[in-house]
Amino acid sequence: MAESQGTWLTQDAYDRLVEELENRKTVLRKEIAQRVEAARQEGDLRENAGYHAAREEAGLNEARIVQLEALLETAEVGEVAQDGSISAGTIVTAKIAGKEQTFALGGQEIADDVPEGVKVFSPDAPLGAALMGHRAGETVSYKAPNGKSIKAEIVDVTPLGA
Repeated sequence: MAESQGTWLTQDAYDRLVEELENRKTVLRKEIAQRVEAARQEGDLRENAGYHAAREEAGLNEARIVQLEALLETAEVGEVAQDGSISAGTIVTAKIAGKEQTFALGGQEIADDVPEGVKVFSPDAPLGAALMGHRAGETVSYKAPNGKSIKAEIVDVTPLGA
């Protein structure tokens, strides 16, 4: 299996995720365990909706802990290139198939760091991969998932948080 590249995160996004992980491991785990135990005390577990809901919540919390640990272990925390080229952490405005769109490149975890209404696209997606390293004024082509070749004219590149 090929080694996957880590998710690019701003320092703020990384810090937020570390804080969420810590909260889930300490505070939430205890609260959920108390709810499971309280529901267990109610008796017959087969028909105890509160017990089953608390157990499901515990499972979801543990799954998110595993997800966060894996994400943070491989995360690439960094500053955005300031040279005008497109990289993870930039906000790009481009005319794609004739329609102007503005989006950020990075993992979904940076969504709180981008301006409201700006979508986040993966740098590994066909469009993101085609744009990487290019600058405003350039035009690139990429192959969409449906196999069509699409042109993207780069209008503007701004570092996230600029």
